[in-house]
Formats: sequence, structure tokens, C-alpha cells
Amino acid sequence: MNNKTNLAIYTTGNFDTGGGVIKRLFWYFFNILFFLNPLNPSSSIKVVLLRLFGAKIGNGVVIKPAVNIKYPWKLEIGNHSWIGEKAWIDNLAEVKIGGNCCISQGAMLLCGNHNFKKTSFDLITKPIILEDGAWIGAHSVVCPGVVCGSHSVLAVNSVATRNLDSYSIYQGNPAMKVKDRIIS
Repeated sequence: MNNKTNLAIYTTGNFDTGGGVIKRLFWYFFNILFFLNPLNPSSSIKVVLLRLFGAKIGNGVVIKPAVNIKYPWKLEIGNHSWIGEKAWIDNLAEVKIGGNCCISQGAMLLCGNHNFKKTSFDLITKPIILEDGAWIGAHSVVCPGVVCGSHSVLAVNSVATRNLDSYSIYQGNPAMKVKDRIIS
């Protein structure tokens, strides 16, 4: 493989971060100091910072320590949702989290992937939507373009590569429906 081909592998096409260099630089440092830093347990400070950087955050949102958020200006969280320790929202595209959702410890929402069919390995981004009441289990992964229906559950250590039906519980890699979620 020649040097020109090596450089082409890292091409990302027309990806738009949605924020200028200065904004991203400031966010990078605020993310390290207030979000990734496990010594900052204050959820209210995190909510204020996310709003300052353009996120739409509802009331009663809880953000635990060591949460990583790529671009807050591409994030929307409804009322009374909870994001657990070491969750990673890699929102290269829009992420919409409804009300009363739970993203458990170590869970990942990944909006980007690469086109392995091209030598340029172009970046592909798609939004993720968690409808009201969705629960993403610990160390689970939601892939680009997935919609987790209302009150759906992605069990611990599972990978959602397709949409999850409302009031359903999914498990495995790739996640498959294992039963209905009945809320009493």
C-alpha cells in the first residue's frame, strides 16, 4: 500500500461537528474537568454546562460521574432521565433521549461507523432516539440509526443493531426480543 492510499483511509467525507474549533476546544476541557472527572459528583453543574453548550436538557435529569459526551449541541434529554457512571454518548449525529429513560453504567450510544466497503473508510453517522421510558442496560451498546421504542429494555451487555419495539425486552449480540415488558 502506498502513502497516498494510507492517507485516504482516514478520510471522513462531509462530516460536520456542528461546532467551530473554539467551541469544540472549550467543550473538550469542560468535558474532562466536569464530566469525565470522577471527583465531580454534581449533576446540577453538569446540566448547566450542557445547556450552556447548546444541549436541550429537561428537568430532574441526573448525570453520574465519569460520563463522556462528544458534542452537547447534538444532545436532547427529556425530564427525569438518568445517565449512569462511565456512560459514553458518542453523538456524532443527533441523540434524543426521552423522558424517564435510564442509560446504565458503561452503556454506549454510538452514532458513527465507517464504510468498510470503501478504501477511504468514510465516516457514516446516523442519529439515535430513545423514546420515553427506554432503559439501556449496563455495558450495552446502541448502534447508529437505532430507535429504542417507548419503554423498551436493552439487557446488560447487549448490542442493539436494529430498532427495538416498544414495551419489549431485548438481549444478546445482536439483541433479539426475549419477551414483552409489562409495567404494572
